[in-house]
Amino acid sequence: MKTLFKTSYILSTALVASIVFSACTNKEKELPKPPIAKVIPHEMTIHDDTRIDNYYWLNQREDPEVIQYLTDENTYTDAVLKHTEKFQEQLYEEIVGRIKQDDNSVPYFKNEYWYYSRYEEGKEYPIYCRKFQSLDAEEQIMLDANKLAEGHAYYAASGLNVSDNNKLLSFGEDTVSRRKYTIRFLNLETGEFLTDAIGNTTGRAVWAADNKTVFFSTKDESLRADKIIKYKLGENNETSVVFHETDPTFSTFVYRTKTDDFLVIGSSSTVSNEYQILRADNPDGQFKMFQERIRDLEYSISHFQDKFYVLTNLDAKNFRLMETSQDKTGKENWKEVIAHRDDVMITGIEAFNNFLAVQEQENGLTNIRIINQKTKEEHYLDFGEETYTAGIDYNPDFATNLLRFDYSSLTTPSSTIDYNMETREKDVKKQQEVLGDFSPENYEAKRLWATAKDGTKVPISLVYKKNINPTGNNPLLLYAYGSYGYSTDAYFSSVRLSLLDRGFVYAIAHIRGGQEMGRYWYEEGKMLNKMNTFTDFNACAEYLIAENYTAPEHLFAMGGSAGGLLMGAIINLQPELYKGVIAAVPFVDVVTTMLDESIPLTTGEFDEWGNPKVKEYYDYMLSYSPYDQVKAMDYPALLVTTGLHDSQVQYWEPAKWVAKLRVTKTDTNLLLLKTNMDFGHGGASGRFERLKEVALEYTFMFDLIGITK
Repeated sequence: MKTLFKTSYILSTALVASIVFSACTNKEKELPKPPIAKVIPHEMTIHDDTRIDNYYWLNQREDPEVIQYLTDENTYTDAVLKHTEKFQEQLYEEIVGRIKQDDNSVPYFKNEYWYYSRYEEGKEYPIYCRKFQSLDAEEQIMLDANKLAEGHAYYAASGLNVSDNNKLLSFGEDTVSRRKYTIRFLNLETGEFLTDAIGNTTGRAVWAADNKTVFFSTKDESLRADKIIKYKLGENNETSVVFHETDPTFSTFVYRTKTDDFLVIGSSSTVSNEYQILRADNPDGQFKMFQERIRDLEYSISHFQDKFYVLTNLDAKNFRLMETSQDKTGKENWKEVIAHRDDVMITGIEAFNNFLAVQEQENGLTNIRIINQKTKEEHYLDFGEETYTAGIDYNPDFATNLLRFDYSSLTTPSSTIDYNMETREKDVKKQQEVLGDFSPENYEAKRLWATAKDGTKVPISLVYKKNINPTGNNPLLLYAYGSYGYSTDAYFSSVRLSLLDRGFVYAIAHIRGGQEMGRYWYEEGKMLNKMNTFTDFNACAEYLIAENYTAPEHLFAMGGSAGGLLMGAIINLQPELYKGVIAAVPFVDVVTTMLDESIPLTTGEFDEWGNPKVKEYYDYMLSYSPYDQVKAMDYPALLVTTGLHDSQVQYWEPAKWVAKLRVTKTDTNLLLLKTNMDFGHGGASGRFERLKEVALEYTFMFDLIGITK
């Protein structure tokens, strides 16, 4: 791309005359001045309102001056935190030291083979394996991602899928971190890769029953999955379009039912779904519409015997379960199986020959309900803890009474459990092994309730070491996401122990915008109700301060992506509540991004944030957009992270935000931008490499409050 700007940003190599206090060394240190981005006013006018964006030029990804600016921000961040480098290394080694390096997943059985993945000591990537019929059989390595990753700064293998005859493996490969995968094929009998390779996909191919035809989705210029493609092996990468999703607010995908009988094409937007079905043994046939899309009608389908289960919000805000014949699938044929309840949301099901497992969300917690298909007798699993997370795992076998589910809590390591739905006995197949002197009994988890600005009760999950007495002097990290209806459950993290063992309290704010309390919880935190997400978070912070769990001079906040938007909004509203904030890959330039339909994810999210081409939504979004609402006031210390190749939140949003904050805010608190020049939205791809980023984040907080070891 042509260089548009000749004048460089201003970067002084001189040292500041003033003295900066370093909490880590408790000595006076001189630091270089931060980069100051040049100002090129860019006018944007809509609805008779003109905004001036002085840093719009930073969106030129290929411009050498942009790259240089990001590089020098990294240099500044490294200089400011240089005195913590040894501590960062110690933290990294400490965190890695708790992880069992030679680890295996719990095997599952499908079509004559046991499948599992494993890690070898010192290696970053998984090795995907299988054994024929018995776990005592000889291991076959299908794919060693460590070998494939050689020579790449980033590597991800995705969507591994084996053909019906067990002879061929398809998988997606990404070496850039833009989530644009090339689908490759491997002959599992010879170990040789086929010459077939298709780029620009979402990463997973779905096999038809003929062992040679695959279906997959590809992406348009905005990285929206817009087409379903059919391809037959050996046809020199000549593909055919089976379905084109022309509505820019929808994305499309394809999968095969658990019964393996049907191929399913799905189209999904924020507020509606549509599915088409085709017999898997007839890949050249025409897909049949299951139920055409209707705005605000959401549904998903699961094939079972000669019918489909339909989980839907049809006349049911919290969803209900219905069923219909596989031959008559329109909604007029749907019959109710489980009725709607105002206080319980159905989030998923798993069908077996004799039982039906139903995953529900109630009062901020996940429940798993077991229903006997014949007697209709039912019961719930008892998890025995005050706050936890649980979810139905992969269960490919219909003819079993065992339900595999995952469980963890803030004090209980992640566990994979087989539950006998007949005898009600649990068999823990694996619990995450935490190396060192970890014991769950040393930590305490609680569930609290804060009162939001409008009187709504907001749940908080928190954990701390038992020898901690809440006195108001405890450092506390408050985390949340709060968008897209994604619930942030109270899960275990061995990484987090490095906080807890140094006296931190860790808390999760289950704010509106998630779905912890049911569908209404999500709807009260989106569109024209989005401000509830931000005020809920600040209300949780105020509650934790009032209850002496922390104080503003010890309180930290953290969120990423849409949770990074949350971070930007809360400090614009009440910056005095926080000592420091970590905003990871933050979505902070809301209005400008949502006005640009060429940017990935934009069109599909009009029903999440609103369409700013409509004045009502423009005004509302502008009222909370962190970049637009930066003010001349004191802000807490900030660490902002991003990735140059991020496909979901473009790097220039956090870069522009930091540039504007630098020249607008009135304090001398740290403001650091760290851009990973090799990676994208998810950060580093390796198992351990990404933990270096965690060590940086933790050290940032520790340094601000004087923790040095």
